[in-house]
Amino acid sequence: MSPTLSRLASLDDYERWSFSCDAGSWPVYEKGAGPGVVIIHEVPGITPEVARFGRRVADAGFRAVLPSLFGTPGRPLSAGYAARQVARACVRREFALLASRCSSPITESLRQLCREVHARQGGPGVGVLGMCLTGNFALSLLADPSVMAPVLAQPSLPLPLTPGRRSGLHVAPEVLAEARSRAAGSRFSVLGLRFTGDLLCPGARFAALSKELGPAFEAVEIPSGPLNAHGIPPLAHSVLTNDLVDVDGHPTRAALERVLGFFRERLHGA
Repeated sequence: MSPTLSRLASLDDYERWSFSCDAGSWPVYEKGAGPGVVIIHEVPGITPEVARFGRRVADAGFRAVLPSLFGTPGRPLSAGYAARQVARACVRREFALLASRCSSPITESLRQLCREVHARQGGPGVGVLGMCLTGNFALSLLADPSVMAPVLAQPSLPLPLTPGRRSGLHVAPEVLAEARSRAAGSRFSVLGLRFTGDLLCPGARFAALSKELGPAFEAVEIPSGPLNAHGIPPLAHSVLTNDLVDVDGHPTRAALERVLGFFRERLHGA
């Protein structure tokens, strides 16, 4: 098998199509049947670990929908590959990596994708899960009524370079107001995941989410400080992918099960 085919082999069980919108077009990879769950990958792209998470979502009774926003789909993670993709995102106008009070422009196109997936798959709405650089996108997508189950996995924008940005939410004020309005409903909630030692997703950000959304924000914070009971490294970041320990009793496995349960409650239970 050639190196190129080897890199892409992790996605050969997915269906592929192209989503077109005002901002251009992206490859989209899908798998499973049931209500749609849009999984917005982390840096550097749809790695084998992200594809593995998509399979877990599909196996749980959902249509996993993975748009490829940057990177080479199926290519494994490496430090150099991740650094190059971050650098490219910094200069792309669709991303606003330092903005605290506005949403990245690409979220407008992702709302179109959510509506399309909902219209096709049916159900009460779609789930959305963002990771790392795209983690906050799940909050921005609440402006669309089709989004019923938002999950923010280690949301890392704005990049926490100053005290103000550490508590920033990377969301436009009007979208945050819509999120607060929906949170006032007794059946609406937002799920967030982070490691406690994660410098890219500081505790101040989850504190701000709790302040804005009140009891509608459910935080899953996994200890990763010194001498934590499970030996999680202090630099752990990706709860559901690179740092997932898929073993009964491990807190990252419990976080994965909580995410799948959250989707069931919001998309099947409703």
